[in-house]
Amino acid sequence: RSLVVVHFWAPWAPQCAQMNEVMVALAKEHTQVTFVKLEAEAVPEVSEKYGISSVPTFLFFKNSQKVDRLDGAHAPELTKKVQRYVSSSSVSAGSNDSAKEDLNVRLKKLINAAPCMLFMKGSPKEPRCGFSKQMVEILNKHGISFSSFDIFSDEEVRQGLKTYSNWPTYPQLYVAGELIGGLDIIKELEASGELDTVCPKAQKLEDRLKILINKAPVMLFMKGSKQMAKCGFSKQIIEIINSTGVDYETFDILEDEEVRQGLKTYSNWPTYPQLYVKGELVGGLDIVKELRESGELLPILKGEN
Repeated sequence: RSLVVVHFWAPWAPQCAQMNEVMVALAKEHTQVTFVKLEAEAVPEVSEKYGISSVPTFLFFKNSQKVDRLDGAHAPELTKKVQRYVSSSSVSAGSNDSAKEDLNVRLKKLINAAPCMLFMKGSPKEPRCGFSKQMVEILNKHGISFSSFDIFSDEEVRQGLKTYSNWPTYPQLYVAGELIGGLDIIKELEASGELDTVCPKAQKLEDRLKILINKAPVMLFMKGSKQMAKCGFSKQIIEIINSTGVDYETFDILEDEEVRQGLKTYSNWPTYPQLYVKGELVGGLDIVKELRESGELLPILKGEN
């Protein structure tokens, strides 16, 4: 079968159970598609190979090649992606135009996803070609704030963007939705001193972390949100804090790799979740459990201790 959808799930996550029901419904509707469930923590080698850091995550394979992924419990998006790949398998000349139109809408959204967007091979942490590596080094050297998209993760985007932007190679850098160019253009802009005026500057990471930590009197840095935890430790700490009745805000470290890595160094605390009260680190799940048992948690959360 040409399309295989693999759901990386965990039995402790209620959102996975919901998405399993969505998959059952989709399987009835699209009998030509194979749907597979994999318990992420039971197959760590596979999860690591495909970069599964939260559940639910869906990987899409076409003719044994990974063509797409979806992170999180987004039933409409899962349905849309399955329908798109099913229709592209049996695309006719007539529907080809509408498929192209859908892709262009998606490309426009991606290009405008951040003020400065880099389409590259791999990620800024792990570039997968020399040109992408050089581009990231230049942007980082100039303190430029940018988001990136790995064109290896989506063949449709990889091919479509070349036509959309009329630029045949990668990396490609966009600012405010406009194509700036590839590595050679960026090198020219750097040499002429124009790069700093064209691209937005990054806020210093330390300043950004301080602002985030002090965003609310009680701040929890976790995997997922208080509505939908994406790891067992985060789920447990939320249940404990909820039981105190104290108001708090959360930050999903899976949404921002810079914060995820930077906060470990800043706070000298290597794991998540991390709980802060009035800008001071309290600790992780084990510390919070100890404080609850000793009766100290509530006064600390209220800022009394």
